[in-house]
Order: sequence, then C-alpha cells, then structure tokens
Amino acid sequence: MALIAGPTASGKSDLAVRLALALKEAGRGGIVINADSAQVYADLQVLSARPTEEEMAGVPHRLFGTWDGAQACSAVDWANAAKREIAAAHAAGKVPILVGGTGLYIRTLLDGIAPVPEIDAKVREAVRAMPVEQAYAALQAEDPERAAVLKPADSQRIARALEVIRSTGRTLGDWQQNLEGGIGGSITLAPLVILPDRDWLNARCDKRFALMMDNGAVAEVEALLARNLPDSLPVMRAIGVPQVGAMLRGELSREQAIEAGQLATRQYAKRQYTWLRNQLPEQWPRLQPENIQIRAQFDILFSN
Repeated sequence: MALIAGPTASGKSDLAVRLALALKEAGRGGIVINADSAQVYADLQVLSARPTEEEMAGVPHRLFGTWDGAQACSAVDWANAAKREIAAAHAAGKVPILVGGTGLYIRTLLDGIAPVPEIDAKVREAVRAMPVEQAYAALQAEDPERAAVLKPADSQRIARALEVIRSTGRTLGDWQQNLEGGIGGSITLAPLVILPDRDWLNARCDKRFALMMDNGAVAEVEALLARNLPDSLPVMRAIGVPQVGAMLRGELSREQAIEAGQLATRQYAKRQYTWLRNQLPEQWPRLQPENIQIRAQFDILFSN
C-alpha cells in the first residue's frame, strides 16, 4: 500500500494520480483512497478542494464525498471504511494509494484505536453541556496528565478526555496503552511525506482560497446553511464554512471573509506541517514536491 501524506494545498492528490497512472502502465494499476477529513463530506466539493473528474484522470477514487454532512465521520468510521477499500483493492490486484493530511485518520488506520467502552449517555450529556473553562478545570483535577498536553480552548478533546474518565474510571491515556485494530503490522507500506517550501505553501493556500470564492464556495455554503445543521458537526466547522457564513450574514465583507479563510487555511497547513514532520516515523521519507521521482520513490510497488 502506498501512503502519500502532506499538508493542504501541497499537491499530494495530483501525485497520487500520477502514481496510479504509472502503476497502470506497469500492468498493476492503483486506486486512490481519501484520508482527508474534509474531503469525505459530499457537501464540501469546493471548499475541501475535492478532485474533479478531470483531475481524477480515469483513476478510481474512493471515500471522496462519501459521507453526508449531517453524519459526522469519526476516525474510527473512516478507518473501518478504508480497511474495506484497501481489502477490495488488494482483491482486485490493485495498489491502494492512501492520500491525505488528517493525522488522526492515518494513525487510527495504521496503529489502531483505544478500546474505550461506549460512554454513558448521561455522563456525555453532562460533560458536553459544561463550558470549556469548567470542563478544563475538572480535567486538571481528574486527569492532570491529559490536561497538561491539551490547550485550554480545545473543547472537543477536553470533553472527550473528561467523559472517558468519568464514564470508565480510567484515563484516556490508560486506555491508549493497548491499541487495537491497526493494520500497520500486516501490510507492506510505501510511505511518502510531502513537505513543500513554507513560503510556497502559504502562497498556494492564499491563491486556492481566493479561487474557491470565485468558483462555487459561496453557493456551497449557502446550500449547507440552508440545511440548518448543528454548528457542532465537523462539516460546519470546516475551513471556509464559518468565514463564508459570516459574510452571508453581513458580519464580514467579501474581502474580510477571504482574508479570514486564507488565514485559517495557512494556520491549518502549519499545524499539519508540524505534525507530519514530527509525529510520523523518522524513517519515512520527507521530500519537497519538486524532488519526487515516482518510480524511484515507490520502487517497491513496481518490483512486486
């Protein structure tokens, strides 16, 4: 299996298609499997920069636009679907090419997940109703180790850690000592981490968001807002949705919405860049896009 990981706007999807076409020429073929947490949603064609039919170049693509925005796609949901697609690709004699930049998705698939029991509904309701400041203070008292590594405003992770210890009597860290379900030890993996020049990446992020605004992003957000989905859903928090939504409500001008969207994109790319550089195995190659030679980099896929 090939894994191409990189920050948003790094050109990783284009590289995945090129790899699939090269494999096809070699008599094998590839299937591109999405590992981006925004591109899984059908509602976010434009704002997630999901590849178009032309960009797919006839290569089969899986798990792009698969989830309706009303249904949150968790890392576990995605990993289970990815396992099925990987198995199907192998059964068809094709190479699965995983592409994306969502670290939690990738690590859940490869390493597995903590076998945390289902959270008691009453506990979850009580924790999720707490203001983030109160929840963080409670976590500092009940699981100080986890609280120390979380930002005080990270409401989602704080709530998760707090509900786990209150529902199970064990910290999330304890549960994570024994991960289950990962496929990393049972596959041959050909990984590549794309780390482009930071100035180039920031300029590309800015350009891409401006182009989105001219090519359907506003209509996409209008359609999404018309569904009256809860703001807590991932699709409603995706980069571009809050910024364009604020413009549609008259809270921001078009120029301000573009600037806000560009800033959010750059900040997200920076977080992805840092995670990809520091949290993945040291032996995984890290290259700039212009230095990648497909056959040399993925030689193991062509020699089997």
